[in-house]
Amino acid sequence: MTVKPLDFGRLHVLPLAHRTSLTRADDILIDPDVEPKPCSERNAALVAACAERIRAARTRGAAVMLIYGAHLLRNGTARLLERMMAAGWLTHLATNGAGTIHDWEYAWLGASTESVELGVAGGQFGTWDETATNIHLALMAGALDGLGYGRALGRFIAEDGALLPHPDELRHRIATDPDDPLTAARADLLRAMREQGWRPGRVALEHRWKHASILAQAWRHGVPVTVHPGIGYDIISNHSVFSGSALGRAGEWDFKLFGGSVENLDGGVVLSVGSAIMGPQVFEKSISCVNNIRRRDDRGVVTGHSIFVVDLQDGGNWDWTTGEPPKTNPAYYLRFCKSYSRMGGAMHYLQCDNAAFVHHLYRDLSRQPGAG
Repeated sequence: MTVKPLDFGRLHVLPLAHRTSLTRADDILIDPDVEPKPCSERNAALVAACAERIRAARTRGAAVMLIYGAHLLRNGTARLLERMMAAGWLTHLATNGAGTIHDWEYAWLGASTESVELGVAGGQFGTWDETATNIHLALMAGALDGLGYGRALGRFIAEDGALLPHPDELRHRIATDPDDPLTAARADLLRAMREQGWRPGRVALEHRWKHASILAQAWRHGVPVTVHPGIGYDIISNHSVFSGSALGRAGEWDFKLFGGSVENLDGGVVLSVGSAIMGPQVFEKSISCVNNIRRRDDRGVVTGHSIFVVDLQDGGNWDWTTGEPPKTNPAYYLRFCKSYSRMGGAMHYLQCDNAAFVHHLYRDLSRQPGAG
């Protein structure tokens, strides 16, 4: 049997205006000054402990890393996180590809999300021209300045566009210095400009809902934000512009940048909120790399860090503070708990709505230490 790859140049893509978007930025954004949703006494105590450890971490200059899934954005926490970044409570943010797609769509269109079932049945799920085009353009332009996925897209949103060099300049740089680390990035952009009809110069695109973008606020506050995508995981693959090399390069640079923050995690805090797969998988590889390099330098491994994992599942009804359950217990197979419990720090699990967790954490951090 002969199998031929799909010709993505034959995909019929549509403008976002044709999509029925299920959520709107103006409807979901949480006002940081309103009362947060109630949470249980147990969770309230854990949030208070988390806030105290974040204060201690920042006092000693240690990293506080927030790893989040797309639902944290879709649940309207962008303004809460902006205030936490502005106050210096968060030193690194990390998300997956879906987290950036909704981020960009809210920032530009003011709306996001679609019916997967109906879209797949009609062959239209994810085939939205502006989303794939602009995210790829942002990443390819940002790569020329050494920016990975998160910072490139954050800059694109915050600065309402990007600057594309002339194709002749790209050809000249590729030909005269083929060993330059950016040669492949220049070649990817050159090809996209030719195939997509992108013109050189300033590409201006107004993002009227920047306040709904976590990435843009991270760029504005100088907080590193990394993205850890999968090839074929996200709707920006459903377009002729799809470039696995551009996404892979951006993700590679971001994984290395993520490791730079893990290097500063001694006595720090990791918040994994609604990231059941990406968060634990990326973190365990990264901390292993950091510990590997430290051992080569005759330094100790990362220690003293606290990990707070938040999800809606019940954690297998297992007390994770006692250690890992046996393989005969179904809780053993909860990756978002099991992986983090193995990472050398004290791991605490909260079964909690992610937006409520962030809102209560912001409130606790905003109070003066010792205040009631």
